[in-house]
Amino acid sequence: MNASELRRWQWEGYSRYHQSRGNLLLHMVMVPLFLIGNTVLLIALAQGLWLMAMIALSAMVVSIAAQGRGHAKERVPPEPFTSKSNAVSRILLEQWITFPRFVLTGGWLSALRRTAAP
Repeated sequence: MNASELRRWQWEGYSRYHQSRGNLLLHMVMVPLFLIGNTVLLIALAQGLWLMAMIALSAMVVSIAAQGRGHAKERVPPEPFTSKSNAVSRILLEQWITFPRFVLTGGWLSALRRTAAP
């Protein structure tokens, strides 16, 4: 699956895998943590700031682990990763593109409102 197909595939199923109120709220905190950690990691590596790089990498790991626990609360679990490269590409795509798009298009708020409905 090329990058365009992966982006389309992830987007088409995204709301199906994000319906739990706890997971939705968790993503609002953990995705920015991942993005900050990812950005700081790249800057720290470029500047040779190894301790800062380790802290940034730790933030990314905590973020992904927490999101994994959030996904465990979903009625529909995410599709399993098929390889290490599939895992890395899907995680980066979700963090940098798909989740921000979900928020900006109103999908996140709609999903959150559905969780509050009786």
